[in-house]
Amino acid sequence: MFVSRAKIVHGKDLRSCTIMTDTRIRGTSNLVASNIHTITAHTSDVTAVAYSNNLLATCSADKTVRLWDTKDYSEMPSSPLTGHSYLIHCCAFSPLGTTLATCSTDGTLRMWDVKSGQCLASLAHPSKCAIRVCSFSKDGKMIVTGGDDDSACLWEVASKKLIRSFKGHDESVVSAAFTPDNNYLVTGSSGIDFGGDLLVWDAKYGHGKFLTRVSACHDLAVSCCEFSPTYGSASGSANSSSITKFLLATGGKDNLVKLWVFEGEVGSVNVKVTLETMLPGHKETVQWLCFSPNGQYIASCSLDRTVRLWSADSWQCLIDIDEHTSYVTFCAFSVDNQYLATSSNDNTVKIWKLNDTSAIMNKLSGYESGEDTGSALQGNFTQVAMEMWSVEDVCQWLSALGLPEHEDRFRDNAIDGKELLALTTADLETLGVVALGHRNKIVRTRDMCKESPSPNQRAEPSNMPNEFLCPITQELMKDPVIAADGYTYDRPAILSWMQREQRSPLTNMELASTQLTPNRTLKMMIHKFLQAS
Repeated sequence: MFVSRAKIVHGKDLRSCTIMTDTRIRGTSNLVASNIHTITAHTSDVTAVAYSNNLLATCSADKTVRLWDTKDYSEMPSSPLTGHSYLIHCCAFSPLGTTLATCSTDGTLRMWDVKSGQCLASLAHPSKCAIRVCSFSKDGKMIVTGGDDDSACLWEVASKKLIRSFKGHDESVVSAAFTPDNNYLVTGSSGIDFGGDLLVWDAKYGHGKFLTRVSACHDLAVSCCEFSPTYGSASGSANSSSITKFLLATGGKDNLVKLWVFEGEVGSVNVKVTLETMLPGHKETVQWLCFSPNGQYIASCSLDRTVRLWSADSWQCLIDIDEHTSYVTFCAFSVDNQYLATSSNDNTVKIWKLNDTSAIMNKLSGYESGEDTGSALQGNFTQVAMEMWSVEDVCQWLSALGLPEHEDRFRDNAIDGKELLALTTADLETLGVVALGHRNKIVRTRDMCKESPSPNQRAEPSNMPNEFLCPITQELMKDPVIAADGYTYDRPAILSWMQREQRSPLTNMELASTQLTPNRTLKMMIHKFLQAS
């Protein structure tokens, strides 16, 4: 099914269901995350993921980096990228997407040409320590690395040369991010002994000493940090003020996501970082977080095996994904904001398609309150909706009419929506509906739909959601069913397919069975959408 019964997860009323690879998670905001693909090529923990315009990069403790085409998630000819001799901690695309940076316990920062797979440079901290994090500046001219020598190093991308080292942390530097204007750099430390501090550096004019310190930013460690691409001065709107303002998100071993207002005075060493709010919910260390490119969402992943999506405006947790079987190590949004990739120590990367179904679900009577969707069958019906009903939908309709005693007869005779529209009172008597009043009630209520246009007279709305179209025919589904591959198809289309093929139309994997499960919730969404169009 598309949605299961409500369940409580971390204090939120969520609806989720897992059927093979087509897992869909719904949050209280009507945000739906659909697991459309799972990458299983890595042989050990997948430690990081990154998106460019048309590629997804994944790196692993198996010492490899792999590149995937985001059109169909097939592996690129230049993949895998090999050269690291130990676990790879982090990967990041340059803003143009032509270069990929990776860093490793082997002490190197490697820069790769993504088209050819060639290693363009292999750089190291002066101490040759393990490098834990790497991040490009927003203009792509610089890249920062943090390592186990308690320092961060700033590199010029064009020359591949070290610009300067930043020293001030008491523990390993495990997180780093540039401000959207490229003028400042923030770094976070593991803080195993001294508490996780956040330091702010001048990335433009080269001040060697940090500009400000946020002591104990998180207890034990600041494991990740990222700036909003749209908040305040990052929006790019004209501002005559000399003060730049940004929104900074951090995560740590205290299980919290924290949001900070970052203010800097242009041309001055004056910087202020003020705590705005804390987002509790994770039960273990927040390993990584990121903003969506449009700035609307924050994704955070944790050792508690979950991924949470937060509203960057209301600070509410919109959805909680708990489909990985081990620690979730990293997360990244696609450039178009439509997909989220999550990596895990279960050796997989899951790709989630994000859809906001608020406009549709607001019209779906009784859905959010958890009421039986059969109640939506009462009242006025259109011929479009009734023609699409399955046998079970007809039986629910009978029950809603107060005639449940006839359900078995309709079910035994396979009376679906089309057959119901064709029934006469004589047919009903033949079916065993003896009471004249019952026959009249069925026909009278059924005939109410005949005042509406027929399906052939009714054009499909131009704003039809892709989720309502059959993957095989690309036409509106009238009887959506879930096949053994976990995907939803129109029943006639998948039945015709299975007469010729024993493999999934989408994954090309062998179908475990020919069983089809009605996707009734999706059908009701289609009904309501058509009625409102």
